[in-house]
Amino acid sequence: MKAIILAAGQGTRVRPLTYEVPKPMVPILGKPVMEYLVEELARHGVSEIMVNISHLPEQIERYFGDGRRWGVNIGYSFEGHIQDGKIIATPIGSAGGIKRIQDFSGFFDDTFVVVCGDALIDLDITTAVRKHWQKGAAASICVHKVPRSRVSNYGVVVCEDDGRITSFQEKPSVQDARSNLVNTGIYIFEPEVLELVPSGRQYDIGSELFPEIVNRGLPFFAIHEPFNWVDIGRLSDYWEANQQLMSGKLRDIKMPGKQVQPGVWTGLNCSVDWGEVHIEGSVYIGSSSRIEAGAEIIGPTWIGHGCHVKSGAVINRSILFEYTRLGSAGYVEDSVVFGRYCVDKDGNAAHQGDMELDWVGDARVLESGEKVATIKTGSE
Repeated sequence: MKAIILAAGQGTRVRPLTYEVPKPMVPILGKPVMEYLVEELARHGVSEIMVNISHLPEQIERYFGDGRRWGVNIGYSFEGHIQDGKIIATPIGSAGGIKRIQDFSGFFDDTFVVVCGDALIDLDITTAVRKHWQKGAAASICVHKVPRSRVSNYGVVVCEDDGRITSFQEKPSVQDARSNLVNTGIYIFEPEVLELVPSGRQYDIGSELFPEIVNRGLPFFAIHEPFNWVDIGRLSDYWEANQQLMSGKLRDIKMPGKQVQPGVWTGLNCSVDWGEVHIEGSVYIGSSSRIEAGAEIIGPTWIGHGCHVKSGAVINRSILFEYTRLGSAGYVEDSVVFGRYCVDKDGNAAHQGDMELDWVGDARVLESGEKVATIKTGSE
């Protein structure tokens, strides 16, 4: 079977993470979110995967290559051009990107799966495809039921009792929502659907292709299978995704490294004064990281490789990317620390130029109430 991973977006809602990393490469438990998707597709017999790329494309191609590490074949469709030696991203929409591949080679010659490159799933893809065939569908959407209080964050799918889709609502109010089944960005298409997509211009799946399928009266169904779906559309979602995974909420995704005590995992070559450090799991400490006596770490917390947490520092339910140094007065709570940024779980970023963040030599000082977090990138 064939699939396409949609990976051309700029990830504007996950900035500043995506200033330097394309959204599919944002790490979850130490590896890119897209890698989980490739593994899931391979597990269900998908052997040929196209990836449309645009924003920082070289990072995705360099990491995944031809796919042989995962037992699949991976190809790429670049949406952009090179100007004055620089890559200029010019994405052409989710449906436009698929159509571009089809026009180029006719790649999609049978039932194929479409997944967005910014979510973690444990969907039984084999069962979903079987239900798609049983319905005689031209197109299917895998939907997920959310609490009605959250429908305004998603595209809502309205369908009949047999699953036939009749309409869509884009982020409706709680009062106006006609359903609490939402679009997960996981689709199953027959090649005929691509005949509805115009060539050579931007065209979106959700706002343009799906209404056209409904208007044409093609067999279009919602597949409602129980599965875990962790979307990282926003920074708050990214923080929450790490919290859920470190708490074991998604099947088949395990903590890496070696479990050295209940709820605590480490990579290789860590220096931790276990008798003098207060740790409450789940916590991961990356390879060659140093945790000094007197530090406090409350999970779920991820500490990347090459980090240094000094005596007196406190980390609470947070994510520290690699080569972060947290000083003795440091206090990080419900936050993500990466590169030149510290972002709280609601997506509020402190960065160079903000009043709260000042450069002090090669270190950064982030004031948080009466406590101060000193953060440094690179080796000490």
